[in-house]
Amino acid sequence: MTSDTNTISLPAQTRRVPSGLTTLLWYSAGHFAVDLYSSALGVFQPLLASQRGITLTQAGILGGMMVFAGSVMQPAYGYLSDRIHSRMFSVLAPAMAGIFISALGLAPDFGWLLLLVFLGASGVASFHPQASVRAAADLTGSRGKAMAFFISAGQLGFAVGPAFFSILLGKIGLERGWWAAIPGILVTLGLLAVLPETPVAEAVRRTMNLAALKRIWRPLSVLYMLVFLRSVIQISLTQFLPLYLSRERGHSLAMASFALSLYSTMGALGGFLGGHLADRVGGRKVILASMIGSVPFFLLFFLTSGALAFVALGLAGLILLATNPVNIVMAQELAPGQSGTVSALMMGFAWGMAGLIFIPLAGALADTYSLHAVLLSYVVFPVLGFLLALRLPK
Repeated sequence: MTSDTNTISLPAQTRRVPSGLTTLLWYSAGHFAVDLYSSALGVFQPLLASQRGITLTQAGILGGMMVFAGSVMQPAYGYLSDRIHSRMFSVLAPAMAGIFISALGLAPDFGWLLLLVFLGASGVASFHPQASVRAAADLTGSRGKAMAFFISAGQLGFAVGPAFFSILLGKIGLERGWWAAIPGILVTLGLLAVLPETPVAEAVRRTMNLAALKRIWRPLSVLYMLVFLRSVIQISLTQFLPLYLSRERGHSLAMASFALSLYSTMGALGGFLGGHLADRVGGRKVILASMIGSVPFFLLFFLTSGALAFVALGLAGLILLATNPVNIVMAQELAPGQSGTVSALMMGFAWGMAGLIFIPLAGALADTYSLHAVLLSYVVFPVLGFLLALRLPK
């Protein structure tokens, strides 16, 4: 066995190579951890607004920084990890995300808030491209199901994050929120102990091949735009739902955070079901049904109140986010030799560009109008996604 020059070679009898299932489970745990922290900003924002006086525009800028550093930059980290071949891109990420995001309550001013969000989100970005390839690289069968499991683990972390931070910050306060970094640190220690330094598969060594991507740019562009349109409403709700429900609809922060957890949990379930359903009826049908089927439930959430609104929100998340693994698997099938690159495009870059544009826009418009009016207007994007999905080949 060969290793990089920076790798310390261990005697063969002491080197332990984990099984494919073990690797999948640990990378899924890492995905859960990094996305736990990537969803925390929505809980911090109402507290920062009430205790530190940040405006809705500043809240939108923080959200934009989160998606730029945590999502838009993912292809760059994917390219670097393919070239350098170091596990550190993924195994250090949970601790990095946990430490800097959990320290937001210690920031003395808005500049420090921006810096901490940037550093924490950089940990999120470095994890996804490498882990999305390595998680199932040693599994010879059922890689589609393995990818659905890996993605659903991240979505579940995204769902648990708001409730976790809401409960923790409610008990110990904003300034002591740094205790929330412990899960991320523990997961990083586990990844360091279990996963090997050398790449787990030859596919991880492949670098970006622009010529291969140019040959399939048309269907890949359609898939990219579908993720982009879906992400506009998905990421806007993730960033602003607790703030919207607490400020404009009179709910407590705990209830508002529960609503976000409900939405994300149902989305995780939707992604798991969508991946299996695509194997039966095809990804195109799942995408079409997901886009148009979510619209009535989003409208019901914004135009009603009480339990009915929360039920509608959960069903909207279940249906809209059913395409999470479907888009990624379809893109990887289009470019099997560039799975890391296209995964970064679908998981991070499309999501990030949607957030980079529409989260600051939502914050700025909400200062003039209201979050209710802005978020309600974003329901048009799944409709546009449905129309675009009609262009996917049958």
